[in-house]
Amino acid sequence: MTTDTRIDPPALGGERPTLEAFLDYHRETLAMKCRGLDGNQLRQVSVPPSGLSLLGLVRHMAEVERWWFASVLAGEEAAAVYSTEEDRDADFHPTEEDTWEEAYATWQAEIARARVLAAAADSLDEPSRGRSRGQAFTLRWIYIHMIEEYARHNGHADLLRERIDGATGE
Repeated sequence: MTTDTRIDPPALGGERPTLEAFLDYHRETLAMKCRGLDGNQLRQVSVPPSGLSLLGLVRHMAEVERWWFASVLAGEEAAAVYSTEEDRDADFHPTEEDTWEEAYATWQAEIARARVLAAAADSLDEPSRGRSRGQAFTLRWIYIHMIEEYARHNGHADLLRERIDGATGE
């Protein structure tokens, strides 16, 4: 695995910068778990019956970034990136035609958009303009949920990476 270039979140600091730093740390962790692998390795699934792959995780996180920041926080009509009516989990089901370059670029674009939308919120307590499950959420809740989402999937990524080439690490 490549050199760890992640920046540790601050031990002292305000709530918002700390939440943002933890989210960025986890975003970079997923990217780090994927570095140095080719398309076939990134598409490699864990163990049956699971179809989980690193490429699928990155595609999923692009969907999650879009949903929570564009659709929920900003209240935008943001269509799903990969999921369809026929396959609501299509983000997790990349085909041979799906590439790392496209998935990574899409994920990074969604992260960049999420940062812009979050920066526009005046406060962590500001309620979202959109809804999920019929309710609004604060930016604080969205940040914490995103950190949890990445942390859980980074655990999956750890196991997938170790299975692919034996690389381990945080």
